[in-house]
Amino acid sequence: MDKQKLEYFRSVLQEEMRSLLEEAGKTVSEMTADTTSFPDPNDRATQESDRTFELRIRDRERKLLNKIREALGKIDDGTFGICEMCGCEISEARLKARPVTTYCIDCKMEQERKEKR
Repeated sequence: MDKQKLEYFRSVLQEEMRSLLEEAGKTVSEMTADTTSFPDPNDRATQESDRTFELRIRDRERKLLNKIREALGKIDDGTFGICEMCGCEISEARLKARPVTTYCIDCKMEQERKEKR
């Protein structure tokens, strides 16, 4: 992959990381600032459910952040866009759709078929 494309993907990944970290910061500040105590058990249950949902989303985003860091590392070491299973180049269209991917479409489909069995 040429340098210009690598820089494009680096900027996409860095922007996504910045956005995720900003959202995580908002969540932390909102949760620490919200000390509302509801006397009604149903209101408390709703609040706890909302917090649990929010934390589940942040956990998924944390995992995505790790994948973004790995992809940025691969850009640095020259292995970005190479399938980890077959060693072929991952298509640019696939990388644009999911820049953190580590498998080409054929290998990913094969992996998913195996998981279904």
